[in-house]
Amino acid sequence: MLKTLLDGAVMMAFLACALFFLHFYRQSKDRLFALFSLAFTLMGLHNVLSTVLGPDLDTERIHYLYVVRLVAYLLILGAIWDKNRAGRVSR
Repeated sequence: MLKTLLDGAVMMAFLACALFFLHFYRQSKDRLFALFSLAFTLMGLHNVLSTVLGPDLDTERIHYLYVVRLVAYLLILGAIWDKNRAGRVSR
């Protein structure tokens, strides 16, 4: 019961971060903020999936849930790379 409550609190924190970055995206139209918002939404989705589906999955299939989190981290890395690459001026 306590684990479910803490998972819900962490999910709420991820979604609050997603809304925070979405707010800045709407103000600045910067793609970095949109990708960060999507990444935090995916991390919140991972938390929901691990709470709902995690106990029913066996040990051979539980690692498939972490693909969602891997995609979220790759989105963050790609957003940072894209932001740094966009700042360069080609000569």
